[in-house]
Amino acid sequence: MLSQTHVQVQRIRVVKLTVTNCDRSLNFYTHALSFELVSDITIAGQDYSDLEDLSGAKIRIVTLRLGDELIELIEYLNVPGKPIPSDSQSNDLWFQHLAIVVSDIDRAYAQVRSFPIKFISVAPQTIPPDNQASAGVRAFKFKDPDGHDLELIWFPPDKGKDKWHQNSARLFLGIDHSAIAISHTEQSLHFYCNLLGMQVNSRSFNKGAAQNRLDNLPETEVRITALRPVQDGMGIELLDYIVPGKGRPIPSDWRGYDIARVEIELVVNDIEQAVEILRQNGVHTDSSLPYPQGCLVKDPDGHAILIIGDRSIAR
Repeated sequence: MLSQTHVQVQRIRVVKLTVTNCDRSLNFYTHALSFELVSDITIAGQDYSDLEDLSGAKIRIVTLRLGDELIELIEYLNVPGKPIPSDSQSNDLWFQHLAIVVSDIDRAYAQVRSFPIKFISVAPQTIPPDNQASAGVRAFKFKDPDGHDLELIWFPPDKGKDKWHQNSARLFLGIDHSAIAISHTEQSLHFYCNLLGMQVNSRSFNKGAAQNRLDNLPETEVRITALRPVQDGMGIELLDYIVPGKGRPIPSDWRGYDIARVEIELVVNDIEQAVEILRQNGVHTDSSLPYPQGCLVKDPDGHAILIIGDRSIAR
């Protein structure tokens, strides 16, 4: 089996959230979190439906920007989706949050709590000094109106990217990463690093009272591995819960139109080889469309990944 290639994830283009109502979500993300509207389109053609293995769907896609990063709110207008389980916890394997960087977490917390959110964390938490990799980082986890998981995160001067510390009058700065709950770190590293060429940026092991309050779990020990693409930008964070252990798996019958669906779009330098490498390593690939339009795959725990080619790289 192939395990090391010249395939490399160049960047994360966008993170996609399936939502119940685009108008409601658009209002929340623009007013509560200061995202800016980029585009708002409705499509009813076959291309997108084929890619999502769903025929005849009418889909509204709202693209939003925060800083340099993009998200898409996707509403299936003629197909009802199942809601996110109301008893979801941070160690359930469908857990996936967007880490939104803020310049002042107390002000950001005050702003978002005035909107209809559901708290995960008790309040903003500070990672203690004994955790060298994350010491001083402040964070607060919550849910948007559909139950999608979000995090406000503030980095002290010695942590995070330089761009998060540039002088800015803005409160909400951008998206640092999308964090996903996983069952086995090494298994996920094989998929994201050995097969797709992402790089490990940092590792930490978080536990103790602050982490318990952050995740709203009685006792928490979580192995965290941060991954970055070649061109930096938004990354992926792997959350491997040792205590209380792995939560529930992603149900096999969840589809693209279900509200729990979150999809990360990865731009690779060579999509043809990426698909071939994934296939040779036993990863099911849905690449019925021409390669530039993308290949939909699942990571080892079932998180949805759309791989697209980088058109900026000359062939």
